[in-house]
Amino acid sequence: QVQLVESGGGLVQAGGSLRLSCAASGRTLSSYTMGWFRQAPGKEREFVAGITWFGGSPDSADSVKGRFTISRDNAKNTVYLQMNSLKPEDTAVYYCAAGRSNSRGPYGYWGQGTQVTVSS
Repeated sequence: QVQLVESGGGLVQAGGSLRLSCAASGRTLSSYTMGWFRQAPGKEREFVAGITWFGGSPDSADSVKGRFTISRDNAKNTVYLQMNSLKPEDTAVYYCAAGRSNSRGPYGYWGQGTQVTVSS
């Protein structure tokens, strides 16, 4: 069993930056693919970025490519999402996920989410 806890969300102005963290407990993250998803009000949850346990380049959605970067620190059992040049349309609840598949899923473990609000 893997427990995931996100942090780092908040209110930021357009053009600003935030770094989200996802701390895991229960299992080591080194053997899991990790992902970030988001869900805006009235919309479906969507993939943001993912990084596999077996190496390879991180993957990200076209809407955030060049602005968001996913990284992992297996020694700290933590995954990060660095978000730069934020836009109002990035406003959503951001979820961390862990799984055994490729970067886009499926994922078996989810955090509770952290709110990111970008003001114009």
